[in-house]
Amino acid sequence: MRYLPPLLTLPLVAASLLTTVSASASDADLNAALEASEDSVIAWRRHFHEHPELSNREFQTAKKIADTLRELGLDSVETGIAHTGVVGTLVGGKPGPVIALRADMDALPVQEQTGLAFASQARGEYNGAEVSVMHACGHDAHIAMLLGAAKVLAEQREQLAGTVKFLFQPAEEGPPGDEQGGAAMMIAEGVLEGDDAPEAILGLHVWPNDAGEITYRAGGFMAAADTLAITITGRQTHGSSPWLGVDPIYTAAQVTTALQGVPGRHLDVTRGPVVVTIGSIHGGVRGNIIPDTVEMAGTLRTFDMDVRDDLHRKLRQTVEAVASANGATAEITITEAAPVTVNDPVLLRRMMPTLERAAGADRVKEGPAITGAEDFGYFEHHIPGLFLHLGVGDPSVPRNERPSNHSPYFDIQEDALLVGVRTLVGFAMDYAASAED
Repeated sequence: MRYLPPLLTLPLVAASLLTTVSASASDADLNAALEASEDSVIAWRRHFHEHPELSNREFQTAKKIADTLRELGLDSVETGIAHTGVVGTLVGGKPGPVIALRADMDALPVQEQTGLAFASQARGEYNGAEVSVMHACGHDAHIAMLLGAAKVLAEQREQLAGTVKFLFQPAEEGPPGDEQGGAAMMIAEGVLEGDDAPEAILGLHVWPNDAGEITYRAGGFMAAADTLAITITGRQTHGSSPWLGVDPIYTAAQVTTALQGVPGRHLDVTRGPVVVTIGSIHGGVRGNIIPDTVEMAGTLRTFDMDVRDDLHRKLRQTVEAVASANGATAEITITEAAPVTVNDPVLLRRMMPTLERAAGADRVKEGPAITGAEDFGYFEHHIPGLFLHLGVGDPSVPRNERPSNHSPYFDIQEDALLVGVRTLVGFAMDYAASAED
């Protein structure tokens, strides 16, 4: 069953003050534990950065995480979930709800060029080729922050009301080939079910905003992503006599152009932005032979489920009509890669004081919708969730000059990691009390 968040009816800035972590000596203990975790978090981040692994191949990463969670004294540590995923469970000293905190683990086929002392030299296999591997999207930081949260919460378990499940997810960047993986597979294997089923979830993603800033957006925050594959089939002939065959290259060119008219001319633009991109076209072997087929590949981005359905329907109609008009045929395959990341507005309002304590009220900011995608949205379509961006960029460098996620130069300001740990710990400690108010 898909969870649908309620509409936001009150301004976020009007959130009432919440009763949170007990105002006693435990506050000082918690703050001390948070500060003391920073060195470990940075060390973990550097370890995982130096030893990245690709999607569904995070074997040593998972082992390191599981061993660390056991050392921290969690109540249970499960491995092998969705191939390499790890789930740790911590039961607090007080009764309360079950919540989940999530970090992704996989790296990218990118050759690192940061020049860091702990830069990756790792190699892996991607699509049958040997490639360099790098944590170019900050998942090393995500792992480290969640381990830091596990460390602090384990030390403060007597003050914790409820249970925390720590989800270390593989294959966020997408499983290779025909494999399954990622958030969808973890859910299929039951991480949101059972006696300890979580009722809410939080995830963080590092982003090249100013270090230490937290960026949120109620409702659709990151786009749904679908992969688009089109095969145009014509009839091969000599390039000097195109009328004797059916030209799939000419047809593919018309399809590419026609697809760009779908968002602006056939969909209601007031219901949400849409992106249609063709990123790959392959066909033919030499200049004087019109080939039989052309293969096209692209990506689709949407922020509304109904718009998404309309887009799929109209794309199929358009491609088939253009192909038919040229005497060709078209096979269209649309595959879901990630749903819309939909932040629950009521949960966001409830937890706003926690975010402001973690980063400072002036450093918690509403952000724009982002056409990048995240499979965290699968969790949020089952239970209320928040997905937030944590700034890790150097404030002294202009924003448009900072390396973006997936860049071979992507790096983070490590002093921002403690803000992330404070956010994760604060969510776990404050969630039960916020529900009572």
